[in-house]
Amino acid sequence: MIKVSDTAKKKIAELMAEDGYNVGQDFVRVGVKSGGCSGLSYELKFDNSQAAEDKLFEHNAVKILVDKRSFLYLVGTTLEYSGGLNGKGFVFNNPNAERTCGCGESFSL
Repeated sequence: MIKVSDTAKKKIAELMAEDGYNVGQDFVRVGVKSGGCSGLSYELKFDNSQAAEDKLFEHNAVKILVDKRSFLYLVGTTLEYSGGLNGKGFVFNNPNAERTCGCGESFSL
């Protein structure tokens, strides 16, 4: 399961609307790729189609797609949003990450 905080949900709905997506029917695609200062980095984008190998979760009225490979790294993660003067934007609270970089955009297991 991947969870979405209330603040992240509000920002996702706002950004999806700006990009022509509908939070009620389109998806947030979350993934992991090689790279970043800690070895793996997070990916976050909007999508309007689901592939056969995708895992689908719905939390807090947000539909989340994760490919099978990324799911192993992301199980139990909560997507947060931190705004304001010192805000980082979207933050992945990943219980599987043993080490994260200072920016919070990459991690290692």
